[in-house]
Amino acid sequence: MVRLDRRHFLFGSALCGLAAWPLMQGVARAAQPKLGLLLPGRRDDGGFMQAGFSGFEAAAADLKADVVVVDGVRPQKDDLVAALRRIAAEGPSVIAAHGGQCNEAAKIVAADHPRIQFLVIQGGVEGANLTSYEVLQEQSAWLAGAAAALMTKTGTVGHISGIRVPPGLKGRAAYAAGVAHARPGVKLLTTFCGEQDDAALAAKVTAAQADAGADIIFTMLNAGRTGAIEACRARKIHQIGNVRDWVPVAPDVFVASAIADVSVAMRDAVSDAVSGRLVPGKHVKLGVSSGDAVRLALAPGVPEEVRVAITGYTADIAAGRIVVPTAYDGPEFSL
Repeated sequence: MVRLDRRHFLFGSALCGLAAWPLMQGVARAAQPKLGLLLPGRRDDGGFMQAGFSGFEAAAADLKADVVVVDGVRPQKDDLVAALRRIAAEGPSVIAAHGGQCNEAAKIVAADHPRIQFLVIQGGVEGANLTSYEVLQEQSAWLAGAAAALMTKTGTVGHISGIRVPPGLKGRAAYAAGVAHARPGVKLLTTFCGEQDDAALAAKVTAAQADAGADIIFTMLNAGRTGAIEACRARKIHQIGNVRDWVPVAPDVFVASAIADVSVAMRDAVSDAVSGRLVPGKHVKLGVSSGDAVRLALAPGVPEEVRVAITGYTADIAAGRIVVPTAYDGPEFSL
């Protein structure tokens, strides 16, 4: 269900109301800015969308901003264009669209609203009033592949994602490369099931990969992850999560999490846009060398030799000694 939410942030408290404010030349500036957010998914999905929403809320609270949030939008170009136009009609100075699935829609709507600064988080588009901020989740996905290969006992590992958007495709390619680099000969089962939020479907695909021999599966899912967790638990296999640290959530299931904290990118992007630090058209990238936003979190029980290897691989990625690929042309697993 698509939701439109208008709120006013004052020192971190949400109050009702919507203030009018004047536009100035360039990015609109005011003592109390108005910000827009588009989420092509649920703000409470427990994953990617929720992380972006959290970063947006934090920035809005810091800036004491009015906000217009639209979530629950299907990731189809026409629906995303309509949602962005709906937000633009509210008169914000900055609109953030969360996810690479918003690339084309943002390009279209930004061209029609030159006085609004558009941001795409995990995007790959730029323009006079359009900037992308990207957490390089493929770097933590590569580390996840290496860890899975080093820890598998069956010699088969899995990967499950939902929709084929650029960040997900890049993450899959990186994971596959990490598997191959750390332990050549490990078999990879990879599936895009078509839905990020369908728990029953995620459980079905997880069970199928487990039945095919996978004992560690890297999941790039949102609300659908709950189904994958239950299926892993039932099959007594392990999972590597993404975006945030899932190990404390289900320590019996997760051996690691490929952290790619998009809340950091969202908060930085919005704050930079309002403060004037943003460079229009610049593609800002945050990777393993940018602090804790991108890293592999390992469960307490992971063997020390795996930890040492992951530390070394992380340093190699940061130094450019390992180049993380973003394209995959190998086989895909089907049910």
